[in-house]
Amino acid sequence: MSSILVFGTPSKERISAIQKRTGAPVYHVEGPDDATLPQLLQSEADKIEILAVFTHGIDADLIGQFPNLRMIANYGVGYDGIDMRAATDRRIVVTNTPGVLDEDVADMAVLLLLATVRGLLPEDRLVRNDGWRKRQRSQLRPSVHRMTIGMLGLGNIGMAIARRLEAFGCTILYHTRHSKAVDYDYHSDLNAMARASDALIVIIPGGRETHHLVDAGVLEELGENGYLINVARGSVVDEPALIAALENGTIAGAGLDVFADEPNVPSSLRSADNVVLTPHIASATPFSRDAMADLLIENIQKFLQEGRVITPVRESMDYAQMAER
Repeated sequence: MSSILVFGTPSKERISAIQKRTGAPVYHVEGPDDATLPQLLQSEADKIEILAVFTHGIDADLIGQFPNLRMIANYGVGYDGIDMRAATDRRIVVTNTPGVLDEDVADMAVLLLLATVRGLLPEDRLVRNDGWRKRQRSQLRPSVHRMTIGMLGLGNIGMAIARRLEAFGCTILYHTRHSKAVDYDYHSDLNAMARASDALIVIIPGGRETHHLVDAGVLEELGENGYLINVARGSVVDEPALIAALENGTIAGAGLDVFADEPNVPSSLRSADNVVLTPHIASATPFSRDAMADLLIENIQKFLQEGRVITPVRESMDYAQMAER
């Protein structure tokens, strides 16, 4: 019988649900440094055919430890922590969980935009420190209403963000690999779009193709009155360039849910007044997390029962057999 290795730190209830709903033997390690992993590899590696991934760090070396691995089921939309070259070379099917967390991530993007532009945290501190009673002055800050928003990425989540910002009277621009059949203005040049935008919202996948796509040049074009919001992957933004831009006044501020080396956030970001920081929680609601787990399990169920999956990632499309949900 196919065995499943749960990789990461999901709740005991999640692990139990995988076992109950698939009927397969389930093993669990917290990560590549788990002290139980070497023994597990020695005794069970050839039995494990499916990895259920709740963390980053599935590299080629780890994949190579499982000679009969056929599927990697990823908990989340982003799968840049999985070595896709190693997976595709062996025709291992990789799935993710798109479509079930779009609305919550979109909410977080708009929340970060509002909090950053309107200076929510500094004003909160002013009141908590009794500055209002002491007649310390608040700053006049820009309106989000009628801003021009540049969307770096316009997939399902990007569209959900754009729909919300339309209600604020915002003008939406977007940059993707190809133009789409939408009513927003397409920019093939990211620098030009940044130059035309009051705020740049990053919502594209991580990985080699998008590494440091938002660099010092893009930030320079965004300008001293511009804001950066990132709810995608920390690797998309050149973090040292962003820190320099914030410190030098090259841009006005940033709202960040993701970072280059999570959970390590540079002290210069943590101490900055013009930055709002959250710990990669854009999808962290009971609704989204339950829906992500359900879809991960459904993909595994379909694969075990029919050899098909519901949501293969792009790189697996050539050989994955599709199933309806």
